[in-house]
Amino acid sequence: MLRSLPSKFGPSKERDDGPNRAIWDTRAVRDALARGDLGAVVRAVRRANNITLAELAARSNYSISTLSRLERGKQSLRDTHVLRSLAAALQFPPELLGVADPPRLPMHPLHPPAIVGLTRGPDEETEPMRRRTLLTGLAGTVTVLGVAPSSGVAQASDPLHQLERALLATPTTGVPVHLRQLDQQVTAARSMFDHGHYAALANGLPRLLSTATATHSSGTTNDIAATSALLARAYVVAAQLSVKFSHDQLAWTTADRAMQAAQVSNDPLIRAQARRSWAIVLRRTGHTDTAAQLILDTAASLQAQPHRDVNNLATFAALLSTAAYTAATSGDRDGARTLIDEAAHAAAQVEHNHPGAVAGFGTGSVVLYQVSIARVLGDAGTAIDTARRIDPASIRSAETRARYWSDVARAFHQWGKFEQCYGALRAAEHAAPDEVRYRKPIQQITFDLLQDPHSAALPGLRSFADRTGTRAP
Repeated sequence: MLRSLPSKFGPSKERDDGPNRAIWDTRAVRDALARGDLGAVVRAVRRANNITLAELAARSNYSISTLSRLERGKQSLRDTHVLRSLAAALQFPPELLGVADPPRLPMHPLHPPAIVGLTRGPDEETEPMRRRTLLTGLAGTVTVLGVAPSSGVAQASDPLHQLERALLATPTTGVPVHLRQLDQQVTAARSMFDHGHYAALANGLPRLLSTATATHSSGTTNDIAATSALLARAYVVAAQLSVKFSHDQLAWTTADRAMQAAQVSNDPLIRAQARRSWAIVLRRTGHTDTAAQLILDTAASLQAQPHRDVNNLATFAALLSTAAYTAATSGDRDGARTLIDEAAHAAAQVEHNHPGAVAGFGTGSVVLYQVSIARVLGDAGTAIDTARRIDPASIRSAETRARYWSDVARAFHQWGKFEQCYGALRAAEHAAPDEVRYRKPIQQITFDLLQDPHSAALPGLRSFADRTGTRAP
């Protein structure tokens, strides 16, 4: 039976420490300085200035979840670049955070992590709630969407610019197509995401969404539920891509539209997919409690379905995994552990009761979430140990394989093992170059590696930085 998250799951409400008091005179800041708790200093200064986590995230280019972990001491706050960035965003002297002489994370030269450790591999994990088969190759994808995968040449700094203009400006008139053709186009878009061709997908999405909207509104088909489902699927892909690029405003727009279209589809799995996308956006923008409740309510509704096939059960496991990660971003270890254990049980049922079924989410997918959960909870060593249970070569989706290596890199970075971190970044680039070319967390890690005197001399690092668009310090 699905249980509700404990009340401590969500963040506490924040209060101002007095509008007429100087920031340095507040008790919270003085106490935090006395303890040497830099995260608490940042939190106290932010509160004294009446700045929300979302506002600080916009100023500093760090995610809300990262800032929350830094403030609560769940993630080390020692990096000079991070400290200076936060001081600049909050407009106070960086010396208050001891930037002049920051402690350095220890370096332990180990073997490069070309292989984290191989014992068993996961089933395919593309999109956890995907119910359709990927196209067999990119040739069909290019033909259907009319765009080509990105080459090794660096793309524009903001590949989502055209998509943003198309969504936020006056809608353009698309040409309706037959449902079968629209289904092919939406499936092609999903395939491009799963292959890690994010820039090419961004170029093709405006036309796809225009076509899907026109088909949905044309009135040429009596199956409004089917066209709504296809429209929702298209917007879910757009929302996922927006999240990948840390474009929360665009993710909010696309996920909201996916929710609206899915509601008319009468398909519980399409609704679950759209609600999951919406919950992820809510979590990223600071609405953690609402996100958690939405995910759990959706999972409970699937659990109550009288006929639960393999796709229903796989979707249920995916929702619980997302809920577990959401709990972890709030520092709720017990909630995260409980939910991921339930997800693992559901995924095991998928594999036991439906051997060989392509449901898009199995026990290997849960392990990937366990890596991410351990990392966001600050347990870098546990994250790496968990990653050793996965053979990355067995992950059939390039996007998922690149995301696996990105998580490994972030865990090694958190642990202070920069050489191993760089090796994992190169593996992520090999799996899907766009994964490292456009993701802000990867660019931040690359910048940190360039700043560190030990890792800055790693072979090929500066060329890697050029390919990711990271400026050398």
